[in-house]
Amino acid sequence: MALVVGLGNPGARYARTRHNVGWRVIEILARRWRARPETGTPAYRAWRATLESGAGARTVHLLEPLTFMNLSGTALAEWQEQHGADELLVVADDVYLPLGTLRLRVEGSSGGHRGLESIEAVVGGRDYARLRVGVGAAGSSAELKEHVLDEFAPEELPALAEAIRLAADVVECWVAEGAPSAMNRFNRRVDASRGAIPQEESET
Repeated sequence: MALVVGLGNPGARYARTRHNVGWRVIEILARRWRARPETGTPAYRAWRATLESGAGARTVHLLEPLTFMNLSGTALAEWQEQHGADELLVVADDVYLPLGTLRLRVEGSSGGHRGLESIEAVVGGRDYARLRVGVGAAGSSAELKEHVLDEFAPEELPALAEAIRLAADVVECWVAEGAPSAMNRFNRRVDASRGAIPQEESET
């Protein structure tokens, strides 16, 4: 059983902010897979889907913490206590990546992301897969807190839509083929006018 957790904040105020990209990826996957809502709690909202993979049918759960970003781990802890999970993938925004850049890693630091720090505290380390979706940098470190709670500018929306779509593709590949295959195929930048660009080209 695999668990995919999208980080974000609950409430209409935050729905379209940079910090809620993880939720938007989860919601696309729930629609694609026609996932069935599961019984939630005050700590999370969840869906369940059965997908075909190279190893046959596989159950995948989608989770949106409702505990606000800094307490994302609280929702994960409650889920694990009730259900458990064999594999974990966390989808989160990243202000240190350009808008549209995708980075899948099987382990690593939180990079100062409070939601990932909360997840780390629950799982007891950094040994879990995470998919970072670049949302663009703040003007300065002093502006960072407000930046992640801002909505995207109109000119950013095409690149954002493509990034969210590709992020959902990454998750599907992770489920069906595993992390190495997904990293090889999708660790790339999204250009709104050109589509997905392999990372080696984007860095030239």
